[in-house]
Amino acid sequence: MAHITFSPPYVPPCHVVQQLRDRGYAVLRPADTAAWAGCSLEQLQALEPDWDDLPPDEYLRDGGRYRNRRHASFVWQAGALQQAAHRAHYQPVEYNALHGGMRRWFAPMLAASTALPGWQALLQAVADTTRQALAPQEQRWFVEAHQFRIDTEGGIGRPTPEGAHRDGVDLVAVFLVARQDVKGGETRIFEAAGPNGQRFTLSEPWSVMLLDDARMIHETTPIQPEDGHGWRDTLVLTCRKGAFLGDDVSSIHAPGAAQP
Repeated sequence: MAHITFSPPYVPPCHVVQQLRDRGYAVLRPADTAAWAGCSLEQLQALEPDWDDLPPDEYLRDGGRYRNRRHASFVWQAGALQQAAHRAHYQPVEYNALHGGMRRWFAPMLAASTALPGWQALLQAVADTTRQALAPQEQRWFVEAHQFRIDTEGGIGRPTPEGAHRDGVDLVAVFLVARQDVKGGETRIFEAAGPNGQRFTLSEPWSVMLLDDARMIHETTPIQPEDGHGWRDTLVLTCRKGAFLGDDVSSIHAPGAAQP
């Protein structure tokens, strides 16, 4: 049977904020991602070597070995960006039934990467778009960054092993970084309080999907190798007002670490 894919519903950068307000999501093609972020596509591509050296995710409760990742946290305040002390990633079980309730200490992102102009541009764009589209009065946003490689060396890789979900933040941005010799990996988004949905496959490196997390549920279907061994690389940025998710549950910082 032929593998059918649906093209993403791309919009131009000038429509991103209104699209998020009207429909709860927006998708940009690579050249428009760079224009939206105010950098060049080459500056985004300069980030890509990192994905070849991501440590294994040691917290997968399904017993899989298909996911590698790094994590970092930032605070955006009044237009200025500052990296927070390395911290655990936390989600309540209400948002992640498989891995919720755990303090997951992933390897930190590399300092050389977070200093690159393309990286700084992406975080600024995500925080500013969140503010414009969802809460113009907010001047402080808490951003978490996740680098993922989903690998098919063991047969099947699961980008979202927790299934269809929300993340418990204000905005989610999913950037496709690379897609090598795999099939599957279809993105599916649904209204949390309505009947409408979309399904499409991100296939162009540095295309991005932006979601209003309060309104949209999302998932990505498993991937399989097309010929031997393949992978799918993504960068996920989440933006939340008030605090990092979980800070009101208990302290999830390393002992002695400075608070953001």
